[in-house]
Amino acid sequence: MKRPAVERRHFLQLSGVTALGSLTGCTGFLSGSESKKPKQVSLSDFRGSGPLVESRPELSGTTIKDLPDLSGTLTLYLGGGEGGLYLKLIELLESHYPDFEVDHRIESSSDLAQRIAEESDGGSSPADVFLAVDAGSLGFVADKGATVKLPNEATKAVPKEFHGQNDTWVGVAGRARSVPYNTKKYSASELPDDIFAFARDERFKNTLGWAPTYEAFQAFVTAMRLIDGPKKTKQWLRGVKNQGVSRYRDEWFVSNAVADGEVDVGFANHYYVLRAKASRKNASVDLAFTKNDAGALVNVAGAEILQGTEKKQLAIDFVRHLLSVEAQEFFATRTYAYPMIPGVPPVGGLPGIDELAPPSIDLRKLSDLEPTLGLMREVGVL
Repeated sequence: MKRPAVERRHFLQLSGVTALGSLTGCTGFLSGSESKKPKQVSLSDFRGSGPLVESRPELSGTTIKDLPDLSGTLTLYLGGGEGGLYLKLIELLESHYPDFEVDHRIESSSDLAQRIAEESDGGSSPADVFLAVDAGSLGFVADKGATVKLPNEATKAVPKEFHGQNDTWVGVAGRARSVPYNTKKYSASELPDDIFAFARDERFKNTLGWAPTYEAFQAFVTAMRLIDGPKKTKQWLRGVKNQGVSRYRDEWFVSNAVADGEVDVGFANHYYVLRAKASRKNASVDLAFTKNDAGALVNVAGAEILQGTEKKQLAIDFVRHLLSVEAQEFFATRTYAYPMIPGVPPVGGLPGIDELAPPSIDLRKLSDLEPTLGLMREVGVL
């Protein structure tokens, strides 16, 4: 069956790339190939800048020079993409490989997951790869039987908890739930490592901040509902509400409110605090983490290859590039995400992803939001 066409929207090519740095060595050109030779790109082209990125240690893992060249046109469905930052990564890969380009469609991860399911019901999706910012959307597509199994070479460097069932998807960047706190009020050791304590401890009366309409917060509450049940989740929501919690539009605003001293403690994904610290010199905010509960949830952005692709090997090689040292350093230093490979540490003095204590949960189930929204409405949070 001929695959349907997708709108062609190419990325702009970058110019002025520099010679490959000391970590990656010299790029090996294809001798005797009629294809254009890869342009040389350095690790510094992928790495971000700013106070949190200073003094990065030596990195290890598979580098771009260790991987097969990317050549051809890949059709990508991109869910979200961190405000365009993921596009920048693709541009860098296109710059390195003159024979490689990406046609893309950008919408929300959930909308694209639904689109893929509908397209697959009609035969197959025109996309080769789905890159989504949440595991729930990846799992939804995989559960529809619309993906192919990823080979071990594309997944082996990533911890097993960040693989889809039967390796139908793999995580490429992580985000951890955290407790931002004002450093003028608390130290990390003074905060509970139990998320439920914040709903009952009198110290937090009229000092908390949250963003209940924000998708990341709703995914966290969904995790709580799945782990602890609806009754205990309602008790937590009601308890925090009764503490006199301040309400914000999103978790960037929560993190800045903590830094400003408007509230002492908040609930947010970890990278919002890192962005606040990077943009504000001597910001009075830092991160604490709970343990083995929904407050310690680690969700991931990830990639999967779609059934019906005629570019399977190119798609596999593209996914492997997303897990290269260079791409993982991009995720760590530009989006402040948790890298998925052990040889690239997170920024900002964070504990490694293997040092966190996330709950045991099937991340694909986080897409089941409706019961969560019902609970939140029942308590009067929405």
